[in-house]
Amino acid sequence: MAIISFYFHFETVVGILNAMQSGKNEVRLSLDLNLTEKLWPIEKDRLIIDHTLFIDRKTLETIASIKNKIFVFQDNALSPLEIRSHSYYKLAPTKTAPILEIDGIKMHRSKEIDPLTDAKEKTRRVVSKGDFVLDTCGGLGYSALFAVKAGAKKVISTEKSSDVIQLRNLNPWLQKTDESQIMFIHADITQYIDGLEDHLFNSVIHDPPRFTSATGDLYGKAFYDALYRVMAPHSKLFHYTGSPKKIKTGDRFVVNTVKRLETSGFTSVVFKDDLQGLFAKKD
Repeated sequence: MAIISFYFHFETVVGILNAMQSGKNEVRLSLDLNLTEKLWPIEKDRLIIDHTLFIDRKTLETIASIKNKIFVFQDNALSPLEIRSHSYYKLAPTKTAPILEIDGIKMHRSKEIDPLTDAKEKTRRVVSKGDFVLDTCGGLGYSALFAVKAGAKKVISTEKSSDVIQLRNLNPWLQKTDESQIMFIHADITQYIDGLEDHLFNSVIHDPPRFTSATGDLYGKAFYDALYRVMAPHSKLFHYTGSPKKIKTGDRFVVNTVKRLETSGFTSVVFKDDLQGLFAKKD
């Protein structure tokens, strides 16, 4: 039997505590990170989750001052959705789906655009009905999810980090994913791609972390050559780069990325500021 989890963060907790303070007997909120919303009963400073489960004011007050962190309620205890290993990974709340942060750096755009809108806009511009899609740096899986919504027949989504995969598996937005349409692969795409067939994919969503010495291979010509090889004729590519205005190496970064893509054979390469990435075609 699957364990049902309930999720709490600063705004949720403040709403519950305010309702308790006001003497209300119910409060409308989401306990599945904005997937659904409903009225939850309050009895004697306790939020009633079901007939055998509740969370009391004292427990909620322990996290009432902690912002930008999500807690999951299981076995009558609150635990943060975070992993401390060689880096610090956590899920952070937004107005819609949570985002991933690594060492305090956001892996999704969430300030200027909602992370779900960002995923939707990237995918709808390259994915057509019936496409076989490659999602190279899958993260929490939002691009793969919206590729299916855009009509993809099948998505292969790769993710290198086991810590990211562990957090993805705790994210309710991905817990009901249709495995017949999305195949999540634990692999380094720069190595995994060598075993893929030629001309396999109709569209590619390449959404790597921002350029650093550790991620440079994901922006290199050898990898672009490999992408070109596995893409079918008349296929499309979206490649996240980040805004050139915010990249320390300057605007030449995007210009040089365009040149490498073109040298690998891609055409119609254009930067779209609203999505902070490049669109390209394989003719």
